[in-house]
Amino acid sequence: MFSIEPDTSGNLILSGRLDASQCAQAQAVFDKMSNQVSVDCSKLEYISSAGLGVLLKTQKRLLSANGKLRLTGVNPHIRDIFQYSGFDLIVEIELLPD
Repeated sequence: MFSIEPDTSGNLILSGRLDASQCAQAQAVFDKMSNQVSVDCSKLEYISSAGLGVLLKTQKRLLSANGKLRLTGVNPHIRDIFQYSGFDLIVEIELLPD
């Protein structure tokens, strides 16, 4: 199961598994975001290459408008996926506090 919801400050909270079957839903939400977008990933259990594509497309769009994407609360498993894919070099990532 996957969900993407705004929090009280307008940031997004991802939870569950972001895979190919959920990408259209996620992209529709991300496409509405502008400027600085902060995404809480503390409840994200899994992200596929298709999910990474959604984040990359969003980052490129935001950068072209002088904004950026920031991922917070990233757990060690998701961090490894970002590092193996080189994604940590493209997007600002804040790890889950110990």
